[in-house]
Amino acid sequence: MKNNKGANQRRHQRTTLRCRFKIWHDSIGEMMVSTRDISDGGLFLIMDEANIPPIGTILRGQVQGLMEDAPIVVMEVVRVEAGGIGLRFISDAK
Repeated sequence: MKNNKGANQRRHQRTTLRCRFKIWHDSIGEMMVSTRDISDGGLFLIMDEANIPPIGTILRGQVQGLMEDAPIVVMEVVRVEAGGIGLRFISDAK
């Protein structure tokens, strides 16, 4: 039997969700992007490759247009690929 240790080992099921999402960080400023999918553990944002922050960058973000006062979430870039970034939600200890 083949060892699939490097295979997809997600703890949370992803749901396809396309919505506008505002992100901000000192290195990239504030920008509007779109989500590709979301889970209880994080989300994937579709971004222009020129603006992609490196793995480990902590961003703040907020869903736009789906609710009046969406919460601001803190996220860490955990994956970079052509066309976007994977982020995991982290708790804001500050």
